[in-house]
Amino acid sequence: QVQLVESGGGLVQAGGSLRLSCVASGRTFNRYNMGWFRQAPGKEREFVAGMWWRTGITVYADNVKGRFTISRDNAMNTVYLQMNSLKPEDTAVYYCAADPTELTVARVDYWGKGTQITVSS
Repeated sequence: QVQLVESGGGLVQAGGSLRLSCVASGRTFNRYNMGWFRQAPGKEREFVAGMWWRTGITVYADNVKGRFTISRDNAMNTVYLQMNSLKPEDTAVYYCAADPTELTVARVDYWGKGTQITVSS
């Protein structure tokens, strides 16, 4: 069982930056793929960024590439999402996710409760 707790959400002006953190419980954090997803009102949850534990490879959605950076600290059981050059269309609830094999909405084993990001224009 893995529990995920996000923090760092809030209100920011367009062009600003925020950093999200997600602390995971459990002793095998370093064997989970970790990711961030988001869901805007009236829209489906979508993949934002992910880091695969076996290879360290990071993957980003096209609409955040070059602006967002995912990283993890295995010693602290924490994954981060640094978000720069934020846009109003980045407004959503952001969810931390953990899974040993995949990072797709349908297959993720563990979700955090989410944290709201609002970007004002």
